[in-house]
Amino acid sequence: MAHAENGITINRPAHEVYAFLADGLNNAAWRQGVQSISLKEGTAGQLGAVYSQTLAGPKGRPIQGDYRITEAKPGHLLGFEVVAGPARPTGTYTLTGDGGKTTVHFSLDVKLPLLMRVLDSMVTRTMESEVAQLATLKTVLESR
Repeated sequence: MAHAENGITINRPAHEVYAFLADGLNNAAWRQGVQSISLKEGTAGQLGAVYSQTLAGPKGRPIQGDYRITEAKPGHLLGFEVVAGPARPTGTYTLTGDGGKTTVHFSLDVKLPLLMRVLDSMVTRTMESEVAQLATLKTVLESR
């Protein structure tokens, strides 16, 4: 199983950080590689919402990375699963608020099909790059 995780403290209250993360339409503001995103079904930021997302794949080719919100505990936990694309990780953002600061822990996991396991190290590197983008999230939120 490929796994990646990262954490960061953001100088914003947990409810504000959660609201920004939960609304997938904000992804392009902090996640490099998001070429387009739209709400496909459900209510933005709510349990069951599905976002249609086009990402820059290998060599810049567009790939689908649609995802569904699977857990939604405002201010505390946001979970998702990728439902379209070559790799289909699950992820969680766990938030711990302390006054006006929030520590965000972001983890990604994917169990690759047997035929794709030769790509495990490449997928892991991609996921590590994804969770490292929490630094950009911090910059974006703290500049608001």
